[in-house]
Amino acid sequence: MKFRLFVYPILVLFMFGCAQKDVKVLKLAHGLDVNHSVHKAMVKMGEDLNRISGGKMTIEVYPSQQLGTERECLELLQIGSLDMTKVSVGVMENFAPKMKVLGLPFIFRDRQHSFNVLDSDIGQQLLDEGRQYRLKGLAYYDAGSRSFYTKEKPVETPADLEGMKIRVMESITAMDMVRSLGGSPTPISWGELYTSLQQGVVDGAENNPPSFYLSRHYEVCKYYVLDEHTTLPDVLVIGTQSWDVLTEQEQNWVKEATDLSVPYQRKLWAESEKEALDAVIEAGVEVIKPDKNKFMDKVDGIFDAYKDDEEFYEIIQRIRNTK
Repeated sequence: MKFRLFVYPILVLFMFGCAQKDVKVLKLAHGLDVNHSVHKAMVKMGEDLNRISGGKMTIEVYPSQQLGTERECLELLQIGSLDMTKVSVGVMENFAPKMKVLGLPFIFRDRQHSFNVLDSDIGQQLLDEGRQYRLKGLAYYDAGSRSFYTKEKPVETPADLEGMKIRVMESITAMDMVRSLGGSPTPISWGELYTSLQQGVVDGAENNPPSFYLSRHYEVCKYYVLDEHTTLPDVLVIGTQSWDVLTEQEQNWVKEATDLSVPYQRKLWAESEKEALDAVIEAGVEVIKPDKNKFMDKVDGIFDAYKDDEEFYEIIQRIRNTK
């Protein structure tokens, strides 16, 4: 009897350990706060994947740059040290050049137009663009529209940007846009931006309302100008090394869970945008709605620069012609 009492717990632990090994875990890292709609959508995606697969697959989410910046996470995907990540299209364009079309200023007429493009064959074509760089795009998450926020004075017209150092992502398109508007683009990682704003390394930055709020940048920058120059989506990416070892059934499970997370995230995003704007106004931020036409006129030259690239310019035209 004593032998049975001793062996049984060991047998249970052994069986539990084997069961745990049977679960395929995908590691997903990103740089956002746990209160962000994208993080919440990823948590739901993991829950859905576990349910759809009957407990055979799950996702472990590592938020807040625990495993590195967006660029570093993409590099980890390429060598197979990380399975999945979320990055802005602005960062992804360094690995999949045609994606920079989505970061062109005022390329989208409004939010619905952006959804119509991203959910079309144009969006899928651009997701597939990263595969040759060992990065497979799975889906787009709504990241709203990006606008300028500054410390000392509001940017109500492009002339106000003259001489100002504006933080941008590591994106050629974003840098070209700020230059065309008269500012001085300064690439800085998201995790270092709060301190850079405090210390005067940059005079301002540009991002969407929830990111402005959740990062607490509103504590330093008291002017937020809703020029909405770019409507830059986030991209959910899986490394091809991780994707290609999955069975066809496992790939279908991941895709189904991903597809379920997209409308869920978009709903959360719409709610978080309003909450963020209300919160920063309450904290003393002056929110200004400028004449967007003044900004649009200054960036026309960016589009002209692509006319010689027939393949890329065709994508621009297809986006413009999408209803």
